[in-house]
Amino acid sequence: MSGNCHCRNCQRSSGSAFVAVMVVPASTLKIEGPVKYYESKADSGNNFTRGFCPECGARLFGKSTGDPRLAMVTAASLDDPSQFQPTLDFFTSSAQAWDHMNPKLTKFPKQPF
Repeated sequence: MSGNCHCRNCQRSSGSAFVAVMVVPASTLKIEGPVKYYESKADSGNNFTRGFCPECGARLFGKSTGDPRLAMVTAASLDDPSQFQPTLDFFTSSAQAWDHMNPKLTKFPKQPF
C-alpha cells in the first residue's frame, strides 16, 4: 500500500503538507548502516518511531506501536522514488486547507491500517 499521510506529526517532521509513504511488512525492511531514531506520540495515540540517516538527516521510515508488523518507508528516501504511486490519502482530517490533494485518491480521515 502506498499513500500520503497528512497527520500533524508528518507535517512537522517533513516541513510540508504530508509525507509520502509505502507501507511494507516490517520483517521485509532491511537496514544497512546506522540509523538514528526519534519517538513521539502519534495522532492515533500510538507511539511512532521515525528512523533517520545520521549522515544527512533524511527521514527513512517509520514504525507504530499500533501495528508493529508494518513499516512506512518514506518514498523520497528510495533510490528510485518514481516507484511510488500513491493510492490513498490518510489522516485527511489534519490536512491543511492549502494542500490540494489528488481527487482521484481514496481519502481516509484517520489511519486506515
